Amino acid sequence: MKLIVQIPCLNEAGSLPQTLADIPRTIPGIDAIELLVIDDGSTDDTVGVARRAGVHHIVRNTRTLGLARSFRRGLDACLRAGADIIVNTDGDNQYSGADIPTLLVPILDGTADIVVGDRQTGRLANFSPVKKLLQRVGSGVVQRLAGAEVPDTVSGFRAISREAAIQLNIVSSFSYTTEMVIQAGKKRLAMVSVPIRTNPHTRSSRLAQSIPHFVARSTSTMIRTYAMYQPLRVFFYIGTVLFLIGGVPIVRFLYYFAAGSGAGHVQSLVIGGAFLIMGFVAYMIGLVADLIAVNRQLLETALERIRRLELEREHRPPGADRR
Repeated sequence: MKLIVQIPCLNEAGSLPQTLADIPRTIPGIDAIELLVIDDGSTDDTVGVARRAGVHHIVRNTRTLGLARSFRRGLDACLRAGADIIVNTDGDNQYSGADIPTLLVPILDGTADIVVGDRQTGRLANFSPVKKLLQRVGSGVVQRLAGAEVPDTVSGFRAISREAAIQLNIVSSFSYTTEMVIQAGKKRLAMVSVPIRTNPHTRSSRLAQSIPHFVARSTSTMIRTYAMYQPLRVFFYIGTVLFLIGGVPIVRFLYYFAAGSGAGHVQSLVIGGAFLIMGFVAYMIGLVADLIAVNRQLLETALERIRRLELEREHRPPGADRR
């Protein structure tokens, strides 16, 4: 059983040594532990620090691609390196490496495919009341969309089984955290959450420019991801809302028409008709999107099979395919 701990980094030369030092080198039930650093176009000595620390694998982005794409490249590299379990942690030493064995227990027990570390953000001193509220509300929405209980959906400290990593397809360019939870829930992968510890706060997040920016990007990611898997439901709700809005002025027109003064309220009929047409269009878009979603599922199945074949070929003993 091989564990690979992947660490996405962007200019983390100062904190990376401590992050690497905190990762345990022996864990019960794990035969081999390897480290993988994803350098997201760092301009400092992050790569040099990783090499001097003896990191087994280094993935380098020639330019900054963002956290989500770096995470996706890390997963692919871990799978090619033969990982049975992948643990993702941050290069800023936010999470306690000593809690990695805690993350692995549900996967080793066979009760989970993905384990997300719960920072218990309500207790974090560096989180403002507004940030705690937004985190609680956001996690609640994601849990509802995913159909899974994950109290800290934006936690980057998580363990992923090989089977789950093969099935995941991260398409977001912003953050993988919420998309991964929603996608795993829709793929019926078993997810659990375990409490973890965090280290003292060292710097502010680089993921977003401000809280409003983070909320806006996260909201768009949630809507886009959910719509990928439930397009008919999303557009049905949109169409129904438009129909209800359009019904109000039409009912108003009918009331005045019955009273004998409908000629002066034709504009209500026009406005209501426009909303009804938009509602009907939304329904039609939902039907088309649902058909596209079925095609996407077939493509994901094909991609998963191709990925399995490639991984099997890479780990096949030399000469095994010769006759």
